Amino acid sequence: VEGKLAFQVYDKRAEFNAGDGSITIFAAVESAGGKVNHIWQVGPGVSKGMPERHEFKTENLNSKASLDLSSPAPAGESETSGDAGLRKRNIHGILNAISWGILFPIGVIIARYLRTFDSADPVWFYLHAACQISAYAIGVAGWATGLQLGSESKGIVYTGHRCIGIVLFSLATLQIFALFLRPKKEHKYRIYWNIYHHSIGYAIIILGIINVFKGFDILQPEKKWKSTYTSILIALGALAVLLEAFTWIVVFRRKKSRTSAKPFA
Repeated sequence: VEGKLAFQVYDKRAEFNAGDGSITIFAAVESAGGKVNHIWQVGPGVSKGMPERHEFKTENLNSKASLDLSSPAPAGESETSGDAGLRKRNIHGILNAISWGILFPIGVIIARYLRTFDSADPVWFYLHAACQISAYAIGVAGWATGLQLGSESKGIVYTGHRCIGIVLFSLATLQIFALFLRPKKEHKYRIYWNIYHHSIGYAIIILGIINVFKGFDILQPEKKWKSTYTSILIALGALAVLLEAFTWIVVFRRKKSRTSAKPFA
């Protein structure tokens, strides 16, 4: 429904392109400076002189921006709120992909396979702890940007992605505090701590990877980004398989040598 705008609009005209069927609208807007909010939309068509309802995909719901006219900038240098929002979403995605999707799995690989070698003790533990703490710090930053994006995007809720993110943050926080409650190797409760620590760790990896791919579906970046991350996962998986096989060989040889070293009765 037409209504009166808060500013004057002059010299309105339109051009129709018969080649592609597009219509371009031109107008001059009178403004005393400040910010001008504007929205745009793409719909399926027009019915009885009225635009039909548009879709509610991410790009449709984010089709809004603010232009700051108080201090004119050279063409191509001004940034709208839509540009700033896209940059924040990209930062959120990169931080979380590095944290939950790459560093946490690397930390688990370090802990599982380096500790097989006696010479790597306790270096493997410090490497594992450093990797996981770094992943947690980056993940907290990514989680915080997600909270900010949520507060700035009223009406846009990705329930699955959001819930998994909250669970990931909670589990990772428990893991960090678990470091301070780690019993010594000979303690009778150490086995229960190991079960807890390993279970939570593998749950973080699985949920983290799932949520990274959910993030790709939401952001819909260029195909190369998703392909690159998938390639990294495949490389880490292949490395884990090779190390798993090598570890079992080492364990069997060590067990065999200990058995042969026992004196016969």
